[in-house]
Amino acid sequence: MPNEPQTAEELMRSRFQAFRDGDAEWLLRTWHPSTRPAAVELAENPAWRALQIVDTIGGGTDDNDGIVEFRATYRAGEGIGILHERSRFVREGGRWFYVDGDIRDS
Repeated sequence: MPNEPQTAEELMRSRFQAFRDGDAEWLLRTWHPSTRPAAVELAENPAWRALQIVDTIGGGTDDNDGIVEFRATYRAGEGIGILHERSRFVREGGRWFYVDGDIRDS
């Protein structure tokens, strides 16, 4: 990713793009060390289609934490699916990180 995200929402959008592009390196780099897995396996990754931001709380340029709720549509096999998640982000050392999220029913 060329530019460092300045808000939690920008980071969410860049992570969606990374999932879509299969960029495991960016996903790991932007995952908070306290919750980051050792590796991200994207071989079975669905074909991500679109991202809709549902809500944001904090996560601005003057904040140190934030929440971004989103719906991401994907194609898997013959059907279309939706991932609905409320994600938590923190900013440390001037950089935003994804911490974790709660999956919601869509």
